[in-house]
Amino acid sequence: ERFERLDREEFLVIPLDGKNQVLGFHVVSVGTLTASLVHPREVYKLAMLANAAAIVVDHNHPSGHPEPSAEDQAITRRLKEAGELLGIKLLDHVIIGDGRYFSFTDQNLL
Repeated sequence: ERFERLDREEFLVIPLDGKNQVLGFHVVSVGTLTASLVHPREVYKLAMLANAAAIVVDHNHPSGHPEPSAEDQAITRRLKEAGELLGIKLLDHVIIGDGRYFSFTDQNLL
């Protein structure tokens, strides 16, 4: 519900403990109508400060269409690679739009 009222993109990281219990919700970036600047450093900084074993990342598409853009796919690959180096697994990247969602894990893209 929170994402459906937004007029610009927000990118969140959800750190998880070793049993995949949520440790918090952190806004990493607030962007524009069509983009949000995200860097792995900011995502994993929050994960490390929370002592996370894994993370889920999430952002909205104000257009209402949750299909991933080329940029969404690229940042997901970068986050996965960075997490592998740090030992913090990226479990999913979920995109929210107009009561629908796209999950990279559900689509076997992660």
